[in-house]
Amino acid sequence: MIQKQLEDILKAIFKSCDFDIEKVTVNLSNRPDLCDYQCNDIFKLSKVLKKSPIEIGEKIINSQLDIVKKTFKKFDFVSPGFINMTLSDEFINTNLSKMNSANKYGIKSSKKETYVIDYGGANVAKPLHVGHMRTAIVGESIKRIIKFMGNDIISDIHMGDYGLQIGQVIYGLQQEDINLEAIDIKILNRIYPQISALCKENEEVKNICSNITKELQDGNKEYQKIWQKIMEISKADMRGLYDYLDVHFDLWYGESDAYPYLEPVKNLLVSKKLLEESQGALVVDVKNSTDKKELPPLLFQKSNGAYLYASTDLATIYQRVKDFKPNHILYVVDNRQQMHFEQVFRVADKSGLMNYENLEFLGYGTVNGEDNKPYKTRSGDAPSLADLFKQTKEIFISKREENKNMDSKDLDIIVNAILKFADLYNSRDKDYIFDLTKFSDVTGKTGPYILYTYLRIRKILRELNLEDITLNNTIYNKIDRELRLKILQTPDVIENAFQERKPSYIADYLYDLCVCANSFYTTNHILDLIDKEKQNNWVYVLNLMNNIIKDLLNLLAIDIPSKM
Repeated sequence: MIQKQLEDILKAIFKSCDFDIEKVTVNLSNRPDLCDYQCNDIFKLSKVLKKSPIEIGEKIINSQLDIVKKTFKKFDFVSPGFINMTLSDEFINTNLSKMNSANKYGIKSSKKETYVIDYGGANVAKPLHVGHMRTAIVGESIKRIIKFMGNDIISDIHMGDYGLQIGQVIYGLQQEDINLEAIDIKILNRIYPQISALCKENEEVKNICSNITKELQDGNKEYQKIWQKIMEISKADMRGLYDYLDVHFDLWYGESDAYPYLEPVKNLLVSKKLLEESQGALVVDVKNSTDKKELPPLLFQKSNGAYLYASTDLATIYQRVKDFKPNHILYVVDNRQQMHFEQVFRVADKSGLMNYENLEFLGYGTVNGEDNKPYKTRSGDAPSLADLFKQTKEIFISKREENKNMDSKDLDIIVNAILKFADLYNSRDKDYIFDLTKFSDVTGKTGPYILYTYLRIRKILRELNLEDITLNNTIYNKIDRELRLKILQTPDVIENAFQERKPSYIADYLYDLCVCANSFYTTNHILDLIDKEKQNNWVYVLNLMNNIIKDLLNLLAIDIPSKM
């Protein structure tokens, strides 16, 4: 990776000047007109050595190491304490060649670890809507990034399949006397919102549904049969929608799968003297002396013996540790669940289930409409995912007359790109405004723009069809240099996306890379070149760039259509 390489080079230069520094930090310059990279560690050295930054900077810049000449075209000290670095053509092209020939562009994976990632989290018996989109899209991308970095990763949808909504649906089915074999997804999608609304108005009905849920959890055979039918229908519907998004899970576990582990977890909490009685319920105190605001205790078991989400989340950690011995467990969930998971993580740590630092809350913001409130249709409901896919396709087709004749498979790929890039371009922890018309454009920060750029460059490469392409040390103009420098950032971008669990770094970089590519294409008329050596050089660079675009799109779970 370029930044790490430059940091090692600078460290060697500092050492040659008798300036011993444990860590050197190099950053991409925010003034590319002045330099490519920058280091401001001279300020730190100045404090430690009690010397003027200017004295230190000038000594470093006057270093006569051979590596300085090979690495930098310009190596300057700028008062009051900055080292500005402009890379040499030789250094740029040598590293492009290394990237091209190396596995995964030369990214050195850290030690191989095992991850479990929890995303999806939909409730059965309820239709998937736009609110379920972020966890699926963000979770799938994080999973792919972690796997790309050489780790083992197990993905679990962790369905809500044993909660109150099941009791509500069973109650509704019984009230309408619907035969078990007659139940289908349309009936489930109709009954749940009806009974859910009724429970808000009628306390008696709500209590009946709660009792049905408790009896189901306690093993009522009649309710278990209905539940299994609901599960069968709901999972089939979910699979279809997730398959459309190219989102896949290794495990289709739900809350119900955690129930066999509730007693072992309860026994563990008792043995650690963590469970306390509070008004007939069992709770765990999770306060820390360093807390700035009060955190309520975790409610493990209600006074009627019922378990809650916190209980099953702890039991799920128990199960995952037992089955997979993971180094990390990641939760891609709504930001609004942060307090819940803070409680769960603290109990897991206090009980010795798993260390707090190995449990990660990867919160995501909401998908909002133009009013900056969670996105809804004109009728006031969050649109179902199936309706959203249809609406996205219709908007894209309406953009250009030629789109009406596109292959249906290509259209589905583009729908995915529109929705996924719009989501992933925004940092996962932030809310964003959902504007399908804007996201469907082939210009601007959109999925179609990225796909169009890739296909445009691929067409050029296929027309030229050059073999045995090589790269020399020549860079021909400013736009050419900008593209090559941008390509060099690829390993650092992937590493940062992995470390921060933020696919937005990749999406953001992809857009910038495509802007450079289009600028290069319009400035340098590669197809008409008489200078074959130059043409060969540029084909090498564009081929490497398009391979990168394809791989990065894959990390965002975005496929490429045959044409646009």
